[in-house]
Amino acid sequence: MGICFRIKRVDVIFIRAYGKTMQVLFKNSFGVQIPLKEVVKDVVQYLRNDVNSTYKIIIGTDSLYLPSKNADFVTVVVVYRVGNGGRYFWRGFEKGKFYTLRDRIIQEVLFSIDAAKEVLEELKKNSDLPHWDFEIHADIGDVGPTKALIQEVVGMIRANNFEVKTKPDSYAASKVADRHVR
Repeated sequence: MGICFRIKRVDVIFIRAYGKTMQVLFKNSFGVQIPLKEVVKDVVQYLRNDVNSTYKIIIGTDSLYLPSKNADFVTVVVVYRVGNGGRYFWRGFEKGKFYTLRDRIIQEVLFSIDAAKEVLEELKKNSDLPHWDFEIHADIGDVGPTKALIQEVVGMIRANNFEVKTKPDSYAASKVADRHVR
């Protein structure tokens, strides 16, 4: 049985699982692995390409329950130029043993909050950016087995001072991240 925890060093995230430590890099649209600082650098460049537009920077995580009772998690960073499309970056990894849907959803939210804090910390170093909003998308909704978790999940995200969207408006988690889980 593996134990997974995060070790944070500067701009690099490491995941320790099953006796191994591995760096968790994001992938861009070309599949090239890049560290978080490069993700933020690309986001900043994208924002500066059209300073007259409005942007949303969105974090979302989705997971897939595996037969081994582990889960495959994917976290995305989406930068959306409102009305004109956008781009995204993603990172994924397999983690731990999950016996309930609640545990897995809570872990998704924790990964999103951690990623949001990391991205926001780097973005704040750039003061000359056009207007952008920041959101976390949670893969839960009013319909289905996750409806019992809405208050808890929304409370967790708001307690960390982030705007939250749930299904059907949580496309970063329910569509973009979902695309990359195994």
